[in-house]
Amino acid sequence: MRIGVAGVGKLGEYHTGLLKEIASATPDVEFAGVFDLNPDRLQEICSKYGVRGFASLEEMAASCDAAVVATTTSSHFAISKQLLESGVSLFIEKPITATLEEADELIRIEQERGLTIQVGHIERFNPALLAVEPYIGEPMYIQAERLSGFSRRVTDVSVVLDLMIHDIDLVLSLIRSDIRSIAASGVKVFSNELDMATARIEFVNGAIANVTASRLSRSRLRKLRFFGRHPKSYASLDFTTGKSEVFRLVKPEELSSKNPIRKFASKKILEQFGEIQESLEGLALDYVNPEVPKVNALKVELEHFIGSLRDGVPAAVTSAEGRKALMVAGRITEEIRKNTADLD
Repeated sequence: MRIGVAGVGKLGEYHTGLLKEIASATPDVEFAGVFDLNPDRLQEICSKYGVRGFASLEEMAASCDAAVVATTTSSHFAISKQLLESGVSLFIEKPITATLEEADELIRIEQERGLTIQVGHIERFNPALLAVEPYIGEPMYIQAERLSGFSRRVTDVSVVLDLMIHDIDLVLSLIRSDIRSIAASGVKVFSNELDMATARIEFVNGAIANVTASRLSRSRLRKLRFFGRHPKSYASLDFTTGKSEVFRLVKPEELSSKNPIRKFASKKILEQFGEIQESLEGLALDYVNPEVPKVNALKVELEHFIGSLRDGVPAAVTSAEGRKALMVAGRITEEIRKNTADLD
């Protein structure tokens, strides 16, 4: 399998380095090379990583069975369409495209040609999330916060498509229900696109998600908190530090650990909740602080993509799932636009 990278900016360079690692350790994978419209940047990456640079997208398509599209969001559609029409399966960095119409066209070509598209929603592979998923039950309330500093690199899209879409995808993957309603607000500050946005998503099954994203923060924050049922639970995840913990009510015989030290620690934590013991009705508070492995989520994501092509199975994040996240992002953006128009 020959694989290449289209777009070798900051993110594309990460892909290049990791794919070279994967190819060197995987007999049936060959790193074919890279393409970028900026000849100076292309030469820099080729020299740094010792890889081939393609003079055109056509040349790249003729030399690859699969490719990573790590260009700006506004160029995803044109580049991806050309590669797909040349028979190349794609890993497209999030969001899949800038519009639903573009996404629909790529999906049509994918299906007609029997190809695969995986969308780069990397948080699906975050080890902090994977560590707690077996314990969280059915999430009914999610609070997501994603704050970052301002970057000129992404001013071609709003903070909804730049940052919030990560958590939109997570919410949709955790809450398996149709959306009932969306309310949202946001502001433009340093760019011509939204720099801060917050949304409340209500689902048919009664679940609610409050999602906030900002690229106006002096500090970086990536947190997810959710309350669930079956069993009743509360989980807190810090995607930046990798720390994750779960509190859940279970039958005493279902405690995740019978270790006396862990049971004592859980008891002390329970005391911090105040006079809650009397309300447990025979249940026990299970405190789960799972070990979070140190893994490179982007590398795991790429390995899943390669594995899906090798084994002929659906991608870890399909084009349809990427489209759904884009659709919700569009609805949030439209709600903000309507609210802003009402204030004008």
